[in-house]
Amino acid sequence: MLSPAFKDEHDHVDPQEMREVLGCFATGVVVVTTLGEAGAPVGLTVSSFNSVSLHPPLVLWSISLKAPSLTAFRRHDFFAINILAAGQRDLCMRFAKPAENKFADVAYEAGVGGVPLLHDAAAHLECRTVARYPGGDHEIYVGHVLSLKSFDRDPIVFHRGAFRELLPIDE
Repeated sequence: MLSPAFKDEHDHVDPQEMREVLGCFATGVVVVTTLGEAGAPVGLTVSSFNSVSLHPPLVLWSISLKAPSLTAFRRHDFFAINILAAGQRDLCMRFAKPAENKFADVAYEAGVGGVPLLHDAAAHLECRTVARYPGGDHEIYVGHVLSLKSFDRDPIVFHRGAFRELLPIDE
């Protein structure tokens, strides 16, 4: 919980301006997956993903408090980080919006705890939730990585509101 002094001191930051400034930071894009009611697959597109620690292996990501899938992530101990590959823009957009069945016609297999691992991703990290923290209008998840695998695929990159390609820098 933020102290009242901290909150008052920083209320002058315009949310739209903050979004634009944060857009200067290029990110990869992931689909975080878990299981919902009756074992139904649940997932959402996230760009707020990062490593925390190598020993122990920890990662973090955040979810909006308004996300329809929030309850599923709170109830299931396991989640997977599916790092999307460059050719998965449509998959990224599918999981970015609320929908009745985001997994219709999506190829995946069950990972640790039954969580969906999306086919053709650049990498998978299978995790157990070890902590959740309040973060303003989001909830921050920290996961202990139980299993991981990378594939030889370029990632999808998001910068200034658009998808981008990685180009090598000549040295």
